[in-house]
Amino acid sequence: MTFLKRAAAALLATTALAAVSSPSLAQDFKGKSAGDIVIRARGLAVLPQEDGKLKLNGATDIGEANVGNDYIPELDFSYFVTDNIALELIAGTSRHKVSGSLNGLGNSVDIGKVSLLPPTLTAQYHFFTKERVSPYIGAGINYTLFYREDAAKTPNGIGLAITNTDYENRFGFALQAGVDVAISGPWSLNFDVKKIFLKTDVTAQTNLGPVVKSKVHLDPWLVGVGIGYRF
Repeated sequence: MTFLKRAAAALLATTALAAVSSPSLAQDFKGKSAGDIVIRARGLAVLPQEDGKLKLNGATDIGEANVGNDYIPELDFSYFVTDNIALELIAGTSRHKVSGSLNGLGNSVDIGKVSLLPPTLTAQYHFFTKERVSPYIGAGINYTLFYREDAAKTPNGIGLAITNTDYENRFGFALQAGVDVAISGPWSLNFDVKKIFLKTDVTAQTNLGPVVKSKVHLDPWLVGVGIGYRF
């Protein structure tokens, strides 16, 4: 079962529990309102959907870039401007293994690892804010900082090794959908999915002299499940 299917199953189970919750629990429930501040802690899967060609000296196509997934803790902060409209800022950082598959050579090259700090600000519209189950949609902007750009420096089967890497910081934009399920008082469960449209230019120095470059569309899915507290 994929992570997305597991997350969806967890959301369905959460919604079912809320639907059959006791009357005493329902009496302690409070809907979302203007002026509320919600802090959430989530477990987050960062799932790049990468697409990028490796080019030798910026010209000859020699393969494709591959970026690994990561699973991290994440915090986000939401402020309700009105009963239905909120602004959300997420804070979290991920680290990814990067490799390249080489055309016709039957092997790959380890490019190294890189960390991403992707602060994302979205404007959301929340539906049924006075009900226990309140879905929302959103859209916003992202700026991704690349840091700890560690080259692999390990030769592959043909003796090619990456000795240095550089990733360009870039703006992107994000789409979002999720749901809050009230538990009791200020506490709620949350399921959230974001799609960030992001690309970067990668430059890698090699031990054999030529420079490998790639324009990589990362376009990650951010899939999170967590708990929120409303002030």
